[in-house]
Amino acid sequence: MAFTIDLTGQNAIVTGSTRGIGRAIAQALVTAGAKVAVCGREQAKAAAVAAELGGTTMGVALDVGDSASIEAAVDAVTKAWGGVDILVNNAGITKDNLLLRLDDEQWDTVIDANLKGAYRTVKACLKGMMKKRRGRIINITSVVGLMGNKGQSNYAASKAGLLGFTKSVAKEYASRGITANCVAPGYIETDMTAALPEEARAALFQHIPLERLGRPEDIAGAVLYLSSDLASYVTGQVLVVDGGLVM
Repeated sequence: MAFTIDLTGQNAIVTGSTRGIGRAIAQALVTAGAKVAVCGREQAKAAAVAAELGGTTMGVALDVGDSASIEAAVDAVTKAWGGVDILVNNAGITKDNLLLRLDDEQWDTVIDANLKGAYRTVKACLKGMMKKRRGRIINITSVVGLMGNKGQSNYAASKAGLLGFTKSVAKEYASRGITANCVAPGYIETDMTAALPEEARAALFQHIPLERLGRPEDIAGAVLYLSSDLASYVTGQVLVVDGGLVM
């Protein structure tokens, strides 16, 4: 085995990849030689980001809350490139509130997008992967799914649910050459964390042994590894990328 990551000939779908972590993941896959479908709710935005990334890319409208939208996206990739080899479930939302103030809509919307959305996309891609007898499924969960967080019971439940879902998929389809793993980001540099006051950022660093926030590229590197042949014997695992926060 060559200890390099070359994804030439592999076709990837990355949900929620028009910005932030998803975009960094898409860029990493493109750089490694994969063909990448950049996915977002807005076709125009997805197409614009795909053009910016270079390589062999396409912009695809994909709403993880809509099975028909997902099926159409998978069909488009299959017709253009011959199937999906790598699926990265990155799309997710938050609707934070303390439990006693959390309403059914806030609970249901987050569970539907973050957990049921992954169920929908994995199910849409599985038949094609089974025919190829190869597939890489990477679900982006969160350290919040491992440790909980005040005001995020819905988000934590959705991300913890992804862990059990992923392990079940890994067991069901290992015999078909399909692996399923999770990446659990910690606190990552985003527009939201950049807006935090300095004292709030300093408080975060007290809990992170590496004393910095993660970068989107840190998550992209983990996904790149799990997408590659270097991880061909890794399945049903959770790769935590958090600077040591929850070790």
